[in-house]
Amino acid sequence: MTHAVASLNTKRTLANSLRKAMEKKPFSKVTVTEIIKDSGVNRKTFYYHFQDIYSLLKWMVQQDAVDVVKNFDIESDFGKAIVFVMNYVEQNSHLVFCAYDSVGHDVVKSFFYDDFIELMKKYIIINERKHNLVLNERYRAFLSRFYTEALSGMLMDWIKDKESVDKQYVADVISKTILSSLNGIFDDYKSLS
Repeated sequence: MTHAVASLNTKRTLANSLRKAMEKKPFSKVTVTEIIKDSGVNRKTFYYHFQDIYSLLKWMVQQDAVDVVKNFDIESDFGKAIVFVMNYVEQNSHLVFCAYDSVGHDVVKSFFYDDFIELMKKYIIINERKHNLVLNERYRAFLSRFYTEALSGMLMDWIKDKESVDKQYVADVISKTILSSLNGIFDDYKSLS
């Protein structure tokens, strides 16, 4: 077994222990001691892989959902990627709400942010090509942050009040809004060039 595989297996073992602990109590009450005791991993190994319990939680959420979203063909499946994240939240509501209640809106939002910004940048580049454009990097980075803030903000609102919102409707509206506004931006950008 390679070091990378062993490392990934150790991280998964720690994540499973965290998941079990969060089913019993709030994230803020879970300790590293509990995690290492349940997992059979020593404290030094825990800190070799994770800076703290928050970084373990972030890694776990990213592994569970956001990394999978990266593998979607976002050109044709952008809405499906959004629905996938929403389904993940529903299926893992105890985990997400435990984290949300313990560490707050901004921390949970940050778990998704880095991956969503890469997803948005990829989506913008795909649409640039369709319009035979190449935006300057600074403007592309701005648009990626802008849409990521909107997307992650909408998803955080949905997490708080998911009972009253239709997932497919939200995904469709987000997808259409982003694509429509990008098309308008690209048309304006062409006229300025």
